[in-house]
Amino acid sequence: MARTDPSGTPPIPAYGRDASLYDELTAGFAAYRRRVIDLLPLREGDVVIDVGCGTGLCFEQLVDRVGRTGTVVGVDPAGEMLALAAARVAARGWSNVRLVRSPLECAVLPTADHALFCAVHDVLQSAPALDHVLAHLRDGGGVAATGGKWAAPWAVAVNAAVFLVHAPFVEDFTGFERPWALLAQRVPGLQVREVAMGAGFLAWGRVRRDGP
Repeated sequence: MARTDPSGTPPIPAYGRDASLYDELTAGFAAYRRRVIDLLPLREGDVVIDVGCGTGLCFEQLVDRVGRTGTVVGVDPAGEMLALAAARVAARGWSNVRLVRSPLECAVLPTADHALFCAVHDVLQSAPALDHVLAHLRDGGGVAATGGKWAAPWAVAVNAAVFLVHAPFVEDFTGFERPWALLAQRVPGLQVREVAMGAGFLAWGRVRRDGP
């Protein structure tokens, strides 16, 4: 998921004019989508925010987990991506998926039980976006994130492949060595596991509020 300029156009073609290719281009990440959703303590009736939902590739597994009484809230600023997500929702007949087109920093969100950050590096580097989403989670709410990262500096070939794979979808590689760093500051005890020879990560934890 990318930010948009004042005209509402995503600065990254993959989220704009090339949005129709997104599912095909990211098919190789399907296993990590499943794994990161499995890290959320989802239950029947829960409300989960899919941060930077894109074309809705995570919706089916989320809907299956929260059931008919739960709600999936997909948020994305890119109109082209969200239009494809809407088509997916209509085709599947999901009545409990709500779509929100907005930058994450100011999205109108419900109080939710969990938040999913799947392949949204630029969002994970935005303190305002993280603070806004996490402020809408209930105490003890689950948080899970996954995405790419730089492998060890000596893994030159791996990092070359990482760049080629992720460059179409990342606006700024700042923080790509530890993409979860800002999230860890806000979710005490965040657990992190590197995957794909250090070229990816899974992170999960629970939001805790101070005081009674």
